[in-house]
Amino acid sequence: MPLMTTHRSPIASQVPGRIFFPGRSGSLSSQIVTDVRDALFAKKLKPGDFLGTENDLGTRYGVSRIVARDALRTLEALGIVEIRMGKGGGARIARGNPRLFAEALAVQLDLTGVSAAEIMDAQRAIECLAAELAAENATDEDVARLRQLIVDADHAMDDGARFTELGAEFHLAVAEASHNRVLVVQLISLQHVSWPRRNPALTPQVMRRVNDVHRELLALIEIRDAAGARKLMDDHVKMIRARRVTEHAKKRKLDASCC
Repeated sequence: MPLMTTHRSPIASQVPGRIFFPGRSGSLSSQIVTDVRDALFAKKLKPGDFLGTENDLGTRYGVSRIVARDALRTLEALGIVEIRMGKGGGARIARGNPRLFAEALAVQLDLTGVSAAEIMDAQRAIECLAAELAAENATDEDVARLRQLIVDADHAMDDGARFTELGAEFHLAVAEASHNRVLVVQLISLQHVSWPRRNPALTPQVMRRVNDVHRELLALIEIRDAAGARKLMDDHVKMIRARRVTEHAKKRKLDASCC
């Protein structure tokens, strides 16, 4: 459905239009997308700025409404703009929600065929820094959240799937306690790829050991021991890495033997 025309003057008029030579509409629309993206990175546009309607964009760039519509749809798919239909409608620069694209990044990593070792090495780097920053920045609410997850895990020792889920939530809560949104989104993406729905290696003894480590990590965060939190998380994720890499190797061997 085409965007309605509006008489408002777009704030994004500062995005320079170009004189396009005849060519494929896809090529023309991609140039508009590039212009808008570059203006965003150059801080010429900010969240909430009104980019315009299809007519606005078409006039500014000297292209057809179809080309402008294609560019806006691409910008919307990239999360750069939000589009409203009807009276007063048009495209505005989006407010931004990185979590929406965490799963998309995970899909691309999976399609690329990254190895379990590559994923876990990246996860180790992210989680160690997150633990260090959590010890520096965690609020009372962050600490309460971490403590509750440990209690919930204590009560889930007879449910491997639930315990595994709570483990992922604890690690994510540590990242959230760092108050670094970049680390949080990266960890969410990696967890989509690396964290199992249920860990077949879990035993009551392993569960207790994992929760003891989480309890010790929380204690280090509470006393603001950033170096200690980083070291403990590093040891913890190295252990997880070794297990995951071994599990993936066994799975590949089984897959190869059954074909």
